[in-house]
Amino acid sequence: MLKNWVFVYIGNLIGAILVGDAIIYCHQASLFGNEMAVSVISAAVTKCSMPFMDAFVKGILCNFLVCIAVWISFAAKDVVGKIVGLFFPIMMFVLCGFEHSVANMYYISAGLFAKLVPAYAQAAAEAGIDMSALTVGNFFGKNLPPVSLGNIVGGAVCVGCAYWFIYLRRKKEQ
Repeated sequence: MLKNWVFVYIGNLIGAILVGDAIIYCHQASLFGNEMAVSVISAAVTKCSMPFMDAFVKGILCNFLVCIAVWISFAAKDVVGKIVGLFFPIMMFVLCGFEHSVANMYYISAGLFAKLVPAYAQAAAEAGIDMSALTVGNFFGKNLPPVSLGNIVGGAVCVGCAYWFIYLRRKKEQ
């Protein structure tokens, strides 16, 4: 399982970085007079500035909702039920601003690439965004570790172990 996690994590990281680069390279962030770039940079700065415990707890809450969405989709009998079951918990984690490591791999990468484009960096500076926290070091040192650990706790402990304890533990004892 750990080997699979490592391969999937690295694959998601590479894919997210490539998508973030592609979005900035094709000038998608120039939408709305560079306001999209300002939004991307602002989100990335916020994620790279978050204290460890905030990122960790938001990671737990996020993956709890993601795993509940998956469980709901497994319980649904038809495609519409699966889609609805996935939609609401995922919508909730996005609206609440919880942290998901794979999503952050994209958001922070896109922010780092946007920061390199002078027009985007200037627009962000004019919007009053201090980009000093938006660094590769903060990406890999301050954001990904606590968010990833929180995602593991939220998914494996809060959902996986809880479901095992409730539903499967008794079967092994019998």
